[in-house]
Amino acid sequence: MVVDFHVHSTASDGTLKPHRLAAIAAGRNFAAMALTDHDNADGIEEFLSARPDCKTTLFVPGVELSIDPGEGFDKFHLLALGVDAGNAAFKALLERVRKGRDERNARIFENFRRIGIPDISPAPHGEVLARPHFAKWLADNGYAKTPGEAFAKYLHPCSPRETRCYEERYHPPQEETFRAVHEAGGICVMAHPKFWRFEWRKQGSDFDAAARELARLKEAGLDGLEAIYQANTQAEDVGFSRIALELGLLATAGSDFHGANKPSVALGMEVEESFVAPVMERLSLRCNKQ
Repeated sequence: MVVDFHVHSTASDGTLKPHRLAAIAAGRNFAAMALTDHDNADGIEEFLSARPDCKTTLFVPGVELSIDPGEGFDKFHLLALGVDAGNAAFKALLERVRKGRDERNARIFENFRRIGIPDISPAPHGEVLARPHFAKWLADNGYAKTPGEAFAKYLHPCSPRETRCYEERYHPPQEETFRAVHEAGGICVMAHPKFWRFEWRKQGSDFDAAARELARLKEAGLDGLEAIYQANTQAEDVGFSRIALELGLLATAGSDFHGANKPSVALGMEVEESFVAPVMERLSLRCNKQ
């Protein structure tokens, strides 16, 4: 079956509107699709409203949050799946995250002025202004050949010192985030665990280290793991799926689709029905009520 629990729309840094994504999911007979825009739920109403009157596709409201990665780790993106976007605790969390992003962006603007790039005016598709929007503006205005080059030169923690404009932003604590997602009726799934440590991108994922920390995170409230991911190696799909099974974590599969902003990434992940049956059952109890 085809599913995708990690999809971005124009509400953050994707290029397809939420209703278009819903139509594609129905038209291609996806078993499930989750809309997971960065740090906001602005596209969820449109996404859910566009659902056709059918029972073959599970449409999942979600948000992707960048949270505290934990000691010794670098990047923890959490997929909050099946959330009630109107829940007060969850809305308060999103507001704190958005305020932290805005404060970080102001520091990035100042860094650009410092190195002689004035009047940068990136245009977000939705209300969230993120580094991909900065990168696109830089490429469009001749400061880099491609958005990828702009990231490497200006917007990454390891960019050259003389051009580095990167700034860290607020990441909410793990347990606080888990509680807010659960209060909103959702489940907490770690996205792309291969990116949890920067060194794993080149050296391959350390499954023993991941398993030890994921066991602790499960006790703290983590529900699942994006075990199958479009950028994984085959060994990583197998390794993270094994960890999810051994720890009793729900397993998901996601493309991290962004449309034309990541043209090499296709929408949809082919998986065995048995692989996603537990998370489908868990989410269907929540999502079919919306």
